Amino acid sequence: METPIPAQLVDKQVIVWNSEHGSYIYQLGYFGKPVGIRKPKSPRFDRPLELTLLEAAFLQQKNKISIFQEEALLSETEFIEICNTRFAKFEDLYAVYLDLRNKRYIVRPGLKFGTDFAVYRRGPGIDHSPFLISIFPRDTTIEPIDLVRAGRVATSVRKRYVIATVLSDRKIRYYVFQWNRP
Repeated sequence: METPIPAQLVDKQVIVWNSEHGSYIYQLGYFGKPVGIRKPKSPRFDRPLELTLLEAAFLQQKNKISIFQEEALLSETEFIEICNTRFAKFEDLYAVYLDLRNKRYIVRPGLKFGTDFAVYRRGPGIDHSPFLISIFPRDTTIEPIDLVRAGRVATSVRKRYVIATVLSDRKIRYYVFQWNRP
């Protein structure tokens, strides 16, 4: 589709109400999830599509969606400002999300693993995510017990644990942990 698809900001998510448009957006790279369907079996569905703020910011930047709040069209700057008020560390999360998406990874929420992202090479349902990523602001102190916890979770689900940090020059540094059993 050449013109951006309309989407509506509703609290902490963005909804594509038209199910055909939602299916199209989903098929672009597993963006969002159909409302009421936990794991879609097909890329086509007859439900609205719910996008995270990160996904919506990315799709807006790529000119795939236009975001409205009530009747007002939001510019990219206005939408990012809203996201910053609704999510702590949004800028760092978005910088890492953008970097991973631009490298053609499929990025999904990692909440069930206690991380920020679960990252796939091809997509959920096609392959397993090889990476779990947590984003830490560059001035954060990481406690050793937090690394142990994250490592145990990642190892138990056969994934690599990655810490991402956005540096002062906006470059992203990734630290990949490999766990060895003695």
